[in-house]
Amino acid sequence: MFSEFGQKPVNVGDVVLLGANTLCGSEPEGHITVTTIYADTDYVLDQVFWQHASLLQDRLDAQEFAEMVYTEPAQILRIGEDRAGMLMPWLDELVALSVEQEPVANFYRMQALWFSIAHVIAPFIKTSPVRTSPTQRATACPTLPRTRRFSPLRAEARRAAELLRAEPERRWSVTELASEVHLSKSQVGRVFVEAFGKSPIAYLTMLRTERMAALLRTTDASIATIAEEVGWSDPDFAAHQFRRSVGVTPSGYRALSRRPAPQATG
Repeated sequence: MFSEFGQKPVNVGDVVLLGANTLCGSEPEGHITVTTIYADTDYVLDQVFWQHASLLQDRLDAQEFAEMVYTEPAQILRIGEDRAGMLMPWLDELVALSVEQEPVANFYRMQALWFSIAHVIAPFIKTSPVRTSPTQRATACPTLPRTRRFSPLRAEARRAAELLRAEPERRWSVTELASEVHLSKSQVGRVFVEAFGKSPIAYLTMLRTERMAALLRTTDASIATIAEEVGWSDPDFAAHQFRRSVGVTPSGYRALSRRPAPQATG
Protein backbone atom coordinates (compact mmCIF):
# COMPACT_ATOMS: atom_id res chain seq x y z
CA MET A 1 0.00 0.00 0.00
CA PHE A 2 1.19 3.51 -0.67
CA SER A 3 -0.50 6.70 0.46
CA GLU A 4 0.04 9.62 2.81
CA PHE A 5 1.54 7.17 5.30
CA GLY A 6 4.24 6.14 2.78
CA GLN A 7 4.81 2.56 1.63
CA LYS A 8 3.91 -0.37 3.86
CA PRO A 9 3.35 -4.08 3.22
CA VAL A 10 -0.20 -5.38 3.65
CA ASN A 11 -0.87 -9.06 4.30
CA VAL A 12 -3.85 -11.34 4.71
CA GLY A 13 -5.41 -10.43 8.03
CA ASP A 14 -4.86 -6.67 7.68
CA VAL A 15 -7.52 -3.97 7.54
CA VAL A 16 -6.79 -0.64 5.83
CA LEU A 17 -8.60 2.29 7.44
CA LEU A 18 -8.75 5.53 5.42
CA GLY A 19 -10.23 8.89 6.32
CA ALA A 20 -12.32 10.86 3.83
CA ASN A 21 -10.41 12.24 0.81
CA THR A 22 -7.28 10.19 1.55
CA LEU A 23 -5.54 8.92 -1.56
CA CYS A 24 -4.37 5.32 -1.49
CA GLY A 25 -3.13 2.75 -3.99
CA SER A 26 -1.86 -0.80 -4.00
CA GLU A 27 0.63 -2.89 -5.92
CA PRO A 28 0.18 -5.15 -7.73
CA GLU A 29 -2.96 -3.33 -8.86
CA GLY A 30 -5.67 -5.52 -10.31
CA HIS A 31 -4.40 -8.67 -8.58
CA ILE A 32 -5.69 -8.16 -5.05
CA THR A 33 -9.22 -8.97 -3.90
CA VAL A 34 -10.58 -6.65 -1.22
CA THR A 35 -13.93 -5.83 0.31
CA THR A 36 -14.43 -2.08 0.81
CA ILE A 37 -16.93 -0.51 3.20
CA TYR A 38 -17.73 3.16 2.62
CA ALA A 39 -19.01 4.83 5.78
CA ASP A 40 -20.63 8.24 5.40
CA THR A 41 -19.04 10.87 7.65
CA ASP A 42 -22.37 11.91 9.20
CA TYR A 43 -23.18 8.26 9.89
CA VAL A 44 -19.85 7.73 11.65
CA LEU A 45 -20.26 10.91 13.69
CA ASP A 46 -23.67 9.75 14.85
CA GLN A 47 -22.07 6.53 16.10
CA VAL A 48 -19.33 8.47 17.87
CA PHE A 49 -21.99 10.65 19.49
CA TRP A 50 -24.01 7.74 20.84
CA GLN A 51 -20.92 5.76 21.84
CA HIS A 52 -19.73 8.70 23.97
CA ALA A 53 -23.15 10.10 24.89
CA SER A 54 -22.12 10.61 28.50
CA LEU A 55 -19.35 12.98 27.38
CA LEU A 56 -20.83 14.80 24.41
CA GLN A 57 -23.62 17.35 24.23
CA ASP A 58 -24.56 17.21 20.54
CA ARG A 59 -23.42 16.06 17.11
CA LEU A 60 -21.22 19.10 16.50
CA ASP A 61 -19.51 18.31 19.77
CA ALA A 62 -19.00 14.75 18.46
CA GLN A 63 -17.29 16.11 15.35
CA GLU A 64 -14.77 18.08 17.42
CA PHE A 65 -14.21 15.06 19.65
CA ALA A 66 -13.61 12.75 16.66
CA GLU A 67 -11.16 15.19 15.07
CA MET A 68 -9.23 15.31 18.35
CA VAL A 69 -9.19 11.56 19.03
CA TYR A 70 -8.87 10.05 15.53
CA THR A 71 -5.92 12.06 14.23
CA GLU A 72 -4.38 9.58 11.75
CA PRO A 73 -6.11 9.62 8.32
CA ALA A 74 -4.58 6.33 7.15
CA GLN A 75 -3.92 3.24 9.25
CA ILE A 76 -3.12 -0.44 8.67
CA LEU A 77 -4.77 -2.53 11.36
CA ARG A 78 -2.98 -5.85 11.94
CA ILE A 79 -5.93 -7.83 13.23
CA GLY A 80 -4.52 -11.25 12.30
CA GLU A 81 -5.73 -14.04 10.03
CA ASP A 82 -8.00 -15.59 12.68
CA ARG A 83 -9.98 -12.39 13.18
CA ALA A 84 -10.00 -11.73 9.42
CA GLY A 85 -11.43 -15.20 8.89
CA MET A 86 -14.18 -14.34 11.38
CA LEU A 87 -15.04 -11.24 9.36
CA MET A 88 -15.20 -12.91 5.95
CA PRO A 89 -18.71 -14.43 6.13
CA TRP A 90 -20.09 -11.17 7.56
CA LEU A 91 -18.42 -9.17 4.78
CA ASP A 92 -19.69 -11.56 2.11
CA GLU A 93 -23.25 -11.28 3.42
CA LEU A 94 -22.97 -7.49 3.65
CA VAL A 95 -21.85 -7.36 0.02
CA ALA A 96 -24.70 -9.64 -1.06
CA LEU A 97 -27.28 -7.48 0.73
CA SER A 98 -25.78 -4.32 -0.78
CA VAL A 99 -26.07 -5.78 -4.28
CA GLU A 100 -29.77 -6.47 -3.71
CA GLN A 101 -30.32 -2.70 -3.38
CA GLU A 102 -33.17 -3.07 -0.92
CA PRO A 103 -31.92 -0.80 1.90
CA VAL A 104 -35.27 -0.63 3.70
CA ALA A 105 -35.89 -4.37 3.83
CA ASN A 106 -32.27 -5.20 4.69
CA PHE A 107 -31.57 -2.22 6.94
CA TYR A 108 -31.42 -3.93 10.33
CA ARG A 109 -29.48 -6.95 9.14
CA MET A 110 -26.91 -4.71 7.43
CA GLN A 111 -26.59 -2.66 10.61
CA ALA A 112 -26.07 -5.83 12.63
CA LEU A 113 -23.34 -7.01 10.26
CA TRP A 114 -21.59 -3.63 10.29
CA PHE A 115 -21.61 -3.42 14.09
CA SER A 116 -20.25 -6.96 14.33
CA ILE A 117 -17.39 -6.01 12.00
CA ALA A 118 -16.73 -2.72 13.79
CA HIS A 119 -16.64 -4.50 17.16
CA VAL A 120 -13.74 -6.65 15.93
CA ILE A 121 -11.63 -3.92 14.32
CA ALA A 122 -12.30 -0.98 16.67
CA PRO A 123 -9.80 -2.06 19.38
CA PHE A 124 -7.00 -1.89 16.78
CA ILE A 125 -7.69 1.70 15.66
CA LYS A 126 -5.05 4.13 16.89
CA THR A 127 -6.41 7.07 18.85
CA SER A 128 -4.87 10.15 20.40
CA PRO A 129 -4.09 9.82 24.12
CA VAL A 130 -5.04 13.49 24.64
CA ARG A 131 -8.77 13.68 25.32
CA THR A 132 -9.20 16.65 27.63
CA SER A 133 -11.30 19.39 26.08
CA PRO A 134 -13.54 22.21 27.32
CA THR A 135 -16.53 20.07 26.39
CA GLN A 136 -15.36 17.15 28.50
CA ARG A 137 -14.63 19.41 31.44
CA ALA A 138 -18.12 20.88 31.11
CA THR A 139 -19.71 17.46 31.59
CA ALA A 140 -18.87 17.68 35.27
CA CYS A 141 -21.90 20.00 35.54
CA PRO A 142 -25.49 19.31 34.49
CA THR A 143 -26.16 20.27 30.87
CA LEU A 144 -29.21 20.98 28.77
CA PRO A 145 -30.86 18.07 26.93
CA ARG A 146 -28.76 16.92 24.00
CA THR A 147 -29.75 18.04 20.52
CA ARG A 148 -28.70 16.78 17.11
CA ARG A 149 -27.95 19.43 14.51
CA PHE A 150 -27.27 18.48 10.91
CA SER A 151 -25.65 20.88 8.45
CA PRO A 152 -26.71 20.23 4.83
CA LEU A 153 -24.13 20.46 2.06
CA ARG A 154 -24.30 24.04 0.83
CA ALA A 155 -24.94 24.60 -2.86
CA GLU A 156 -21.89 26.88 -3.08
CA ALA A 157 -19.59 24.14 -1.77
CA ARG A 158 -21.06 21.62 -4.20
CA ARG A 159 -20.68 24.06 -7.09
CA ALA A 160 -17.08 24.86 -6.15
CA ALA A 161 -16.20 21.16 -6.13
CA GLU A 162 -17.89 20.70 -9.52
CA LEU A 163 -15.82 23.55 -10.98
CA LEU A 164 -12.57 22.07 -9.67
CA ARG A 165 -13.44 18.59 -10.94
CA ALA A 166 -14.39 19.94 -14.36
CA GLU A 167 -11.13 21.86 -14.87
CA PRO A 168 -8.41 20.68 -12.49
CA GLU A 169 -5.76 21.85 -14.95
CA ARG A 170 -6.94 25.45 -14.65
CA ARG A 171 -4.78 27.86 -12.61
CA TRP A 172 -7.36 28.23 -9.86
CA SER A 173 -7.04 30.65 -6.98
CA VAL A 174 -9.35 30.80 -3.97
CA THR A 175 -10.27 34.36 -4.95
CA GLU A 176 -11.30 33.24 -8.44
CA LEU A 177 -13.25 30.28 -7.09
CA ALA A 178 -15.03 32.53 -4.59
CA SER A 179 -16.05 34.86 -7.41
CA GLU A 180 -17.48 31.95 -9.41
CA VAL A 181 -19.77 30.86 -6.54
CA HIS A 182 -20.55 34.40 -5.33
CA LEU A 183 -18.95 34.13 -1.89
CA SER A 184 -16.11 35.97 -0.22
CA LYS A 185 -12.68 34.35 -0.12
CA SER A 186 -13.00 33.52 3.56
CA GLN A 187 -16.55 32.21 3.15
CA VAL A 188 -15.73 29.82 0.31
CA GLY A 189 -12.82 28.39 2.29
CA ARG A 190 -14.98 27.84 5.36
CA VAL A 191 -17.97 26.23 3.61
CA PHE A 192 -15.70 24.04 1.49
CA VAL A 193 -13.78 22.69 4.49
CA GLU A 194 -17.06 22.02 6.30
CA ALA A 195 -18.35 20.06 3.29
CA PHE A 196 -15.28 18.15 2.14
CA GLY A 197 -12.80 18.21 5.02
CA LYS A 198 -10.15 19.89 2.86
CA SER A 199 -9.46 23.40 1.65
CA PRO A 200 -10.27 24.09 -2.03
CA ILE A 201 -6.56 24.07 -2.93
CA ALA A 202 -5.95 20.78 -1.08
CA TYR A 203 -8.97 19.31 -2.90
CA LEU A 204 -7.56 20.55 -6.21
CA THR A 205 -4.21 18.94 -5.39
CA MET A 206 -5.99 15.65 -4.76
CA LEU A 207 -7.76 15.86 -8.14
CA ARG A 208 -4.53 16.66 -9.98
CA THR A 209 -2.72 13.84 -8.22
CA GLU A 210 -5.42 11.35 -9.21
CA ARG A 211 -5.26 12.46 -12.85
CA MET A 212 -1.47 12.38 -12.81
CA ALA A 213 -1.52 8.82 -11.46
CA ALA A 214 -3.89 7.73 -14.23
CA LEU A 215 -1.66 9.27 -16.92
CA LEU A 216 1.45 7.68 -15.42
CA ARG A 217 -0.26 4.27 -15.64
CA THR A 218 -1.72 4.63 -19.10
CA THR A 219 0.70 6.78 -21.14
CA ASP A 220 4.43 7.05 -21.88
CA ALA A 221 4.42 10.86 -21.66
CA SER A 222 7.22 12.45 -19.66
CA ILE A 223 6.57 13.46 -16.08
CA ALA A 224 7.06 17.12 -17.06
CA THR A 225 4.43 16.80 -19.80
CA ILE A 226 1.97 15.08 -17.47
CA ALA A 227 2.57 17.69 -14.78
CA GLU A 228 1.76 20.46 -17.25
CA GLU A 229 -1.36 18.64 -18.46
CA VAL A 230 -2.82 18.30 -14.96
CA GLY A 231 -2.13 21.95 -14.08
CA TRP A 232 1.38 22.11 -12.58
CA SER A 233 3.89 24.09 -14.64
CA ASP A 234 6.81 23.12 -12.39
CA PRO A 235 7.60 19.36 -12.67
CA ASP A 236 9.64 19.41 -9.44
CA PHE A 237 6.72 20.91 -7.53
CA ALA A 238 4.40 18.35 -9.16
CA ALA A 239 6.68 15.49 -8.10
CA HIS A 240 6.78 16.86 -4.55
CA GLN A 241 2.98 17.11 -4.36
CA PHE A 242 2.54 13.66 -5.88
CA ARG A 243 4.92 12.01 -3.43
CA ARG A 244 3.36 13.87 -0.53
CA SER A 245 -0.10 12.58 -1.49
CA VAL A 246 0.65 9.08 -2.79
CA GLY A 247 3.78 8.11 -0.87
CA VAL A 248 6.04 7.40 -3.87
CA THR A 249 7.62 9.53 -6.60
CA PRO A 250 5.92 9.73 -10.02
CA SER A 251 8.68 7.61 -11.59
CA GLY A 252 8.42 5.10 -8.77
CA TYR A 253 4.65 4.92 -9.16
CA ARG A 254 4.98 4.34 -12.91
CA ALA A 255 7.49 1.55 -12.33
CA LEU A 256 5.23 -0.11 -9.75
CA SER A 257 2.17 0.10 -11.98
CA ARG A 258 3.98 -1.59 -14.87
CA ARG A 259 5.69 -4.37 -12.94
CA PRO A 260 4.65 -7.77 -14.36
CA ALA A 261 2.21 -9.69 -12.20
CA PRO A 262 3.76 -12.65 -10.36
CA GLN A 263 3.13 -16.01 -12.03
CA ALA A 264 1.36 -18.71 -10.09
CA THR A 265 3.35 -21.85 -9.46
CA GLY A 266 2.00 -25.30 -8.85
